[in-house]
Amino acid sequence: MTTQTGPAGPAGPAGPAGPEADDGTGAAGARAADRLMAFVDATVAIALTLLALDLPVPSGDTTRAVFDSVADHGKEYLAFGVSFVVIAAHWRAHHEVFRYVSTLTSRLTSLTMAWLFLQVMMPFATRVITSDSAFAPRFSLYALVQVLACTSFALIIREIRHAHLHRPDAPPRVFVENLVRSVCLAAVFGVSIPIAFLLRGPGAYVCWLTVPLVLAVARRVQRRTSAG
Repeated sequence: MTTQTGPAGPAGPAGPAGPEADDGTGAAGARAADRLMAFVDATVAIALTLLALDLPVPSGDTTRAVFDSVADHGKEYLAFGVSFVVIAAHWRAHHEVFRYVSTLTSRLTSLTMAWLFLQVMMPFATRVITSDSAFAPRFSLYALVQVLACTSFALIIREIRHAHLHRPDAPPRVFVENLVRSVCLAAVFGVSIPIAFLLRGPGAYVCWLTVPLVLAVARRVQRRTSAG
């Protein structure tokens, strides 16, 4: 009894974390990656739509009453804008990395599903953070969703690099920069959770305002390390 062999050894079903079955040319793996990216795009679009559906509609019989109504719902509109930018940033980072993915493993697919679940959770977390319930729990829920989203994306990048699922021409800088960014964001949002319970007020948002500074410092350290 003979066993067919190919470039990667004996033929057979891929293991739980092995690459998707391919035809030897890489075309099947590339098609699978493209389908996953299309599914990601569609799911993120749905998440953004759900975010918009929760916006309150201004009411009033006069122009002044309408503007007063807008002011009354200011925190909902602000939360919508922030969450839209956050989801878009998550999608952009995912797209920047996945454009170089040439094949999939079941682990990478599972990690992507977990990451997508957290994107879909964002509209709910946005509704919670704008509610009138106790500040620390609702703030912490939103922050926790960000921590888990950033952590799952960091694990996605690790899987792509560890299992060599990217194209040979993929620049290492893309993976390193997105990995550093994800770790920094997870750290900032993670630290903000206990601070919210300590301050029990909007002062915890100061942690989130440090994100640009933290990312700038991380980029500078990364460049110095690369240059050294």
